[in-house]
Amino acid sequence: MRVLLELLRIVFLFIFGGALVWVVIGPFYNAHPLSGEYQWLGALGVYGVLFVIYRNRWQFSGWYNGKGKKKLSQRVTRIIVFGSVLLLACPWIIAGINH
Repeated sequence: MRVLLELLRIVFLFIFGGALVWVVIGPFYNAHPLSGEYQWLGALGVYGVLFVIYRNRWQFSGWYNGKGKKKLSQRVTRIIVFGSVLLLACPWIIAGINH
């Protein structure tokens, strides 16, 4: 039962957390007409950051108490965060190249 509750919690955090972040970030992508076409890259970046936050913080405050709960290594965290920030910037970069 705890595993099911944790899975529901993960879905809730990612769907509503991603939507909340997207409400803030989304209008910035609409500022340039060509960047709106590549918003999905920004969405991947948002979910990358949420994944890192979940693995390094939120998993320790949930219902699941099983084995295998450990933080991402510092190197993996940096790689994912860097890639996510790059994905968040990609719509503007691509729009600038195609303009």
